[in-house]
Amino acid sequence: MTLMNKGPLAKGFTTSFTKVALAIVISTTLVACGGSSSDKKTTAEETVTPPATITPTTTPASNDLGISVVPDELKNTYSAALKFDRYTKVNTPNGGVIHIIAQNEIMENQIVRARGILQHYLTDFPGSTYGADKSAVANKMAENGAILLLLNGVDDGSNAGAELDGQPLYYGEMQVEGHSWYITQNYEYRDASFEEILHLVHDYGIGVDQGAEFDGALPKYQADIRAAQVTALSGKLWAWSAGEASWIAELTAENSLSQEYLASVVDSYYGLWGAFTGKYGMWGMYIAKTRSDMAEKDPQGSAIMANQFFHPYLTYNARIDASFVGDFSLKFNSSLSYTHHAQYLKDVTLTGSKDSNVVVNQFDNNITGNAGVNTVVFAGQAAQYQITNKNGVVKVEDLQDDRDGMNTLADIEKLQFSDSTIEVSSL
Repeated sequence: MTLMNKGPLAKGFTTSFTKVALAIVISTTLVACGGSSSDKKTTAEETVTPPATITPTTTPASNDLGISVVPDELKNTYSAALKFDRYTKVNTPNGGVIHIIAQNEIMENQIVRARGILQHYLTDFPGSTYGADKSAVANKMAENGAILLLLNGVDDGSNAGAELDGQPLYYGEMQVEGHSWYITQNYEYRDASFEEILHLVHDYGIGVDQGAEFDGALPKYQADIRAAQVTALSGKLWAWSAGEASWIAELTAENSLSQEYLASVVDSYYGLWGAFTGKYGMWGMYIAKTRSDMAEKDPQGSAIMANQFFHPYLTYNARIDASFVGDFSLKFNSSLSYTHHAQYLKDVTLTGSKDSNVVVNQFDNNITGNAGVNTVVFAGQAAQYQITNKNGVVKVEDLQDDRDGMNTLADIEKLQFSDSTIEVSSL
């Protein structure tokens, strides 16, 4: 779970998976990023078996998902010999670039989602205290040479690509909406994308205090984060177990306490631990499992999320995995574990050709269908909605507040209401 950047701003942030796993002993099994959440402790001799992977087809110079081959200026370092074969990027307002470089077993939807999460963190949040204009954070990241590495397998020390400059994020810890790991909220392959990409943004953009080499674009916000972290650690709201003492000492020496604390807060804020069987969030080391928990159990943590920098919903368009079939719910449903997380989505694109549907939530959603027959499901009766179809763009506006919002639909065949189903072709 520690920051693994090895660029110029993060020398020394190299705590290994095994060291962290051995250092942390709590009532709920605790392992490092992407590790197992099984009942047995992870030891130095044990490793997580990488899942079966899909080798992608040859990538063109640039495809319609914005994925290309590794550019000439990077491919000598991030080489084919080290299994790097694809590339995407986030452009910054100052003309700079944040590079995202992927190895050959990473799925295209994983690449797109990683880029989307990075863009989400850097998307302006109008009216917020620190996020109304995030250009300085994005520019600082480019100036500091921020690189995200999407690596094959899991964090077991066997991937030579992890030794290169960049923030590693592994196949085995990148869930994709609609994939079986996501639908079942499988913590064997828990969704570490938000944590690891946050580390990149925090270290290279927002900035970390207590060392001039880590100065970033938002020192006042970092001061708020630090204050919340100090309160949480001293108040036994985060990493309070005696078994974590050596890990905390290591993080203190690395000056990475605030990054790890913020990652715990952000993970719970976006619903990644709501389905966890343990009592607490982040493998049992953070007092709050959900956003609602935070206000009561960690008010300072809640305060650094409330209209400060991070959007209350996810701003990227989620590409639902082609394997998914059935109803993908954006509405929280306690019987569907993934909706702890999916309730914060607002835009989705169904991929593949299977007949799959979307249950809307209260946000103004953009929903795009796939090659199959797709239905969008609404909570109320058809008469309670205003439906328009202009040039193939269907808009369905709920006339009741705080229920289904305004939904803009493309390539959707059916609209299902509580009392009827309407064929879009009839509109």
